[in-house]
Amino acid sequence: MSNRLVLASQSPRRAELLRQIGLPFDVHVTDVDETKLADESSEEYVERLAQEKCHAGWQLSKADSPVAVIGADTIVLLGDELLGKPAGLNEGKAMLTRLAGKTHTVLSGVAVSNGQRLESTVVSSTVTFKALSRHDIDAYIATGEGQDKAGSYGIQGIGGIFVERIEGSFSAVMGLPVQETEALLRTLNIDTWGMRCHG
Repeated sequence: MSNRLVLASQSPRRAELLRQIGLPFDVHVTDVDETKLADESSEEYVERLAQEKCHAGWQLSKADSPVAVIGADTIVLLGDELLGKPAGLNEGKAMLTRLAGKTHTVLSGVAVSNGQRLESTVVSSTVTFKALSRHDIDAYIATGEGQDKAGSYGIQGIGGIFVERIEGSFSAVMGLPVQETEALLRTLNIDTWGMRCHG
């Protein structure tokens, strides 16, 4: 039996967060359809994607007998509108223009499976941006940092200078709520401290 987790994500932020909390893991990149269902709430949507990524990650890695697989997804909501990853520079600029001076919601779903059971949760955080000038937006877009991120910004990088206030989980806004991930692993009776000591 392997003493490692599998992170079913290609996100470097999620990998960084797992490293920060001292858990040994391997990465298996999954490919799931991220189309939102017509009757699905935003919370249901982000939790389903986390579950599907987790399930796909288990199918890819079960031969390695990992301790557990972690799947996650993060979305940004401005009011009821979902802001995904920008399709290009112009869409990124448009997103930041709309987020400027406003409060938006970040929903992060996380799912953990040991092959027999799958547990998941959704963490909601609110982020308030300061007012942004056109120069702020153009200069930030030119860094390329927001290209692969929901809402077109990264709170853990340069994008953090736009954040006036956050209520909730900083790590969830980054892409993986670490406290809740730890709690889900323990719900599956996974000895996370033992993994840290022997991983």
